[in-house]
Amino acid sequence: MKYRIVAASTAAVLAATALLTGCGSSDDDGSGDGPAASGPVSLTYWAWAPGLDKVADIWNKGEGKKAGITVTVKKQASGDDLVTKIITAAKAHKAPDLVQAEYQALPTLVSNDVLADISKEAGDAEGKFADGVWQQATLGSDALYALPQDSGPLMFYYRQDLFKQYGLSVPTTWDEFAETARALKKKAPDKDLTTFSSNDSGLFAGLAQQAGAQWWTTGGDKWKVAIDDPATQKVAGFWGGLVKEGAIDNQPMYTPAWNKALNTGKQIAWVSAVWAPGTLTTAAPDTAGKWAMAPLPQWTAGESVTGSWGGSSTAVTNDSKHKEAAASFAKWLNTDSAALAALVKESGIYPAATAAQTGGALAKPPAYFANQPGFYTEAAKIAQGTAPAAWGPNVNVAYTAFKDNFAKAAKSRSDFAPALTAMQDATVADLKKQGFGVSE
Repeated sequence: MKYRIVAASTAAVLAATALLTGCGSSDDDGSGDGPAASGPVSLTYWAWAPGLDKVADIWNKGEGKKAGITVTVKKQASGDDLVTKIITAAKAHKAPDLVQAEYQALPTLVSNDVLADISKEAGDAEGKFADGVWQQATLGSDALYALPQDSGPLMFYYRQDLFKQYGLSVPTTWDEFAETARALKKKAPDKDLTTFSSNDSGLFAGLAQQAGAQWWTTGGDKWKVAIDDPATQKVAGFWGGLVKEGAIDNQPMYTPAWNKALNTGKQIAWVSAVWAPGTLTTAAPDTAGKWAMAPLPQWTAGESVTGSWGGSSTAVTNDSKHKEAAASFAKWLNTDSAALAALVKESGIYPAATAAQTGGALAKPPAYFANQPGFYTEAAKIAQGTAPAAWGPNVNVAYTAFKDNFAKAAKSRSDFAPALTAMQDATVADLKKQGFGVSE
């Protein structure tokens, strides 16, 4: 299947042409039951986050009831499975009205003509989100392809007790981070500050974003891929250097061995996102109350920039016969105070809307971080500095290439530069294979 990208008034607008065209659906899994003006409207929302049906019920009994709009949530798989399913449904003109979409999936869905531009219906919500988060929903254009729902700003987690025991200071720059890793090795050779995980493409992407990387951009009618750019080279060289010299571990995360390392104090820090407390609760249950969170180290002292790892949005499809109604629900879901409180409580997300990142359901810290009462106040400050991300239509290919090539480099403790080049080449080759125009 071949697609082409057409540039509009701004270079980053992604107007899809694909083989898919949007038209209304009357299928049970799709949208609508006739024109909005003819009576009550029924919308279908495909999503994977837990508890969204309970949040939709608040709408259905309140604002939705007043407006005559009912939303039914249909639970789906997440990740690439949902992207494939929604594209297939759109090709058959049976897509739902709304879909929960990860930010990195938006260009793929737009290039397949799945998502509607809802800038006229919901564009006035821009001020409720950090600039870097909003940009991921607009793809850097004048269009709006989704409303930000949750976000995953990166931050630094560390064992307070062990940092004190070994006389370590919390690093504020990446140079200090490297020196901290080396200092720990000298004082406790059996311990590591952290590990480089070749399994986690999203973390590497977030670290590259913080450094200023823009992996996919458009110019005219072509894509430009810059994965092997100076910013990402700097990140890859930094982590590869630490692995090569043995200052940090080279094993993947989310394994029994990694869990044990965290739980026993063999690894005493972790670069992760705001959702890390939930992971630590399971991975390192014996260390609750011993960790603390701080801003991500900076490339330039005094800056306050972070990247993202994860996060999703609420989008309206071109198949919906009730785009205005669907956009009104998407806007309510991600900006209304009652909806946001319910998202935190029922779905366990970290809301993208800045007003909901402190107070209310987030007034208290995660139980695991009871020792840090200002956890969410600090997290909200960090989130404001989220760097913009530049995603493309084949993120899955780039991520697979990262895992394949960086796994070999990390295992052998060799130079990461060839792995980054291989990631770039695989991504470009795939775009060309799909029929996209690619600028060199």
